[in-house]
Amino acid sequence: MNKRTYTISELAQEFGITTRTIRFYEDEGLLAPLRDGQRRIYSPRDRTLLKLILRGKRLGFSLAESRILFDMYDPANGSRQQLESYLQMLDEKNNSLEQQLRDIKSMQQDLEDARVRCLDALKNTFSPNPCGDSA
Repeated sequence: MNKRTYTISELAQEFGITTRTIRFYEDEGLLAPLRDGQRRIYSPRDRTLLKLILRGKRLGFSLAESRILFDMYDPANGSRQQLESYLQMLDEKNNSLEQQLRDIKSMQQDLEDARVRCLDALKNTFSPNPCGDSA
């Protein structure tokens, strides 16, 4: 069993975040390091939770969604419920991204259509010789 502990500075450096960010996650109740006076002592579990928080953030999970997953985690009784919930959340996130992608593609098409209409209007309104006369 890994008994190594970590300081807030070590974790911040390892994950490329600020110590303020880590303290924010503590304030949100996602991390609970031990204390030695004013010094925070992070366990391997805290490090893993921080890693999962940051990974969830990259995947688009809110802190509330991450908290739900953490609260379900029960290694003594297996983590089937957590994995099933995680799969459901991943599917929902994927569906949301797919919808956003469809919306973006539709918006791109609308913008391109508007662009073509503007170009046509410019060509028809501001042609060099709108009357067709030869000068």
